[in-house]
Amino acid sequence: MTRATKNIFVASRLPKSAGVSGWVATLPSRTPRPALNGSVTADIAIIGGGFAGLSAARRISRLDPSARVAILEAGVVSEGPAGANSGFIIDLPHEVSLDDFSGESENRFKQSVLIQRSAIALAAEMAGEYGWGRDIFDRCGRYSVAMSPEGDKHLADYAKQLSRMGEDHRLASAKEIGAVTGSPAYTSGLFTPGTVIIQPAAYIRAVADGLNDPVRLYERTPALSFERFKTGWLIKTLQGSVQTERIILANNGHAESFGFFPGRLLHVFTYASLTEEFDPSRLGGERKWAATPALPMGTTVRRINTSSGDRILVRSRYSYNPGIEVNDAAIRRAGHLHDGKFVQRFPDLRGVEMQHRWAGAMAITRNHVPAFGEVERNVFAACGCNGLGASNSTASGIAAAELALGHSSELGQAYARLAAPTTLPPQPFTTIGAKVHLAYREWRAGAE
Repeated sequence: MTRATKNIFVASRLPKSAGVSGWVATLPSRTPRPALNGSVTADIAIIGGGFAGLSAARRISRLDPSARVAILEAGVVSEGPAGANSGFIIDLPHEVSLDDFSGESENRFKQSVLIQRSAIALAAEMAGEYGWGRDIFDRCGRYSVAMSPEGDKHLADYAKQLSRMGEDHRLASAKEIGAVTGSPAYTSGLFTPGTVIIQPAAYIRAVADGLNDPVRLYERTPALSFERFKTGWLIKTLQGSVQTERIILANNGHAESFGFFPGRLLHVFTYASLTEEFDPSRLGGERKWAATPALPMGTTVRRINTSSGDRILVRSRYSYNPGIEVNDAAIRRAGHLHDGKFVQRFPDLRGVEMQHRWAGAMAITRNHVPAFGEVERNVFAACGCNGLGASNSTASGIAAAELALGHSSELGQAYARLAAPTTLPPQPFTTIGAKVHLAYREWRAGAE
């Protein structure tokens, strides 16, 4: 147990890398901000420099430009889970096999849309201010794609639900989705225009590098512990400390490493592979598109175009890892699966090799709500991404910043209505159940 008496919270483990993300590997090198060396004072300290932490810092800087903010990032910005993300900031529920939209289900849908569109609004605000190009931030929308009669049915049913909600969408036949993707494997598609597609590592870097005094980012500065100090908190790092009034925990599953939300977070990894560049003339269809699977836990695919060639991203396979780390062997095993899915979808690209493989960590709650709120006096959690890091973590960071500053908003009210994360079964039942559930969901997804 890391949670000691007398209000001292000590990290039981620190984040570890899970392979080098292809998003990072294909970017130019960047000089990290210096690590914290010595003692500093801040109004708000943020533990974690991913989607949640940087979004919180951005929101704080807009609500109170004079607030002194210290962001403590354990590694290098973009080289953690945020830079391993698939890059979808979605505006509609990710799960396309929802129940009928009466009563409570309809309210949950609207709440989800509010939360996710709040994330898009923040991202769009920064894109306009910093002048990002479509290589970082692209309002191109997304496709959900099917490869089976069951997948086709899910998409058709979801399209009916979107019609009832007044949401813009377009169903695509096998021929139409083939004309977009260049793949003969897809049997139908559903296009929704509101999703934003990002290059996640470039996005996170751009957000971080756009922050200015009095917001300060310290990279390679893991928070080792924090404890009560006078009227606030004292955070200790490897070579320094931060005295602060308030703390925002923006470290997703690692909130549990400090003793918060014990027995309430499932630590799951998902895996991705990125091809080498290929001649775009080898594959028909559009040169840039992004698709999520019709069935839950299927295969996400993106085509990325560059000046020197195109690449295909394949993301599939989920594993339960309570230690919040995976080894290279797990990444290789997932890579073999990706190779087969790639050839199945793009036979014209046979012989194109995968150049980069990696894994990304997620924190999931049993009832699919964020691990959010004031968990100790003046300590605010923005964790539990539930598999939608770019959307949910961004929104949680915004809401946590507002909560810390006492600012009221529609987003904050939505978070206040959310239930708390429910308790998981005791071990070993959680491990057994999680592994069986993931295996079953992947089996259900089949070819998808």
